[in-house]
Amino acid sequence: MGDLQIFPWALMSAYVLLISALGISTWRLIYGPSLFDRVVAMDLISAVVMCIAAVFALETQNPVFLEISVAIAVVTFLGTIAFARYLEDEEEE
Repeated sequence: MGDLQIFPWALMSAYVLLISALGISTWRLIYGPSLFDRVVAMDLISAVVMCIAAVFALETQNPVFLEISVAIAVVTFLGTIAFARYLEDEEEE
């Protein structure tokens, strides 16, 4: 029973750390000095949102939120590939 008492504290600390990471990466997205910094910040924001959905799935014991994480990962991957293709085309010109 001792392990179950620490679970709410672990969830709360995970939320606090993830929200702070979200805030820092949002700051980098807004004030990033280059376009590359902003793209990396967007990737980080999507990874943090996936982690928040996974922690919420643990908290609610609902696996649907894990599927949401997978969908976010696929969309983020496609966006990163599209941005890399855009930069490659821009370099050739």
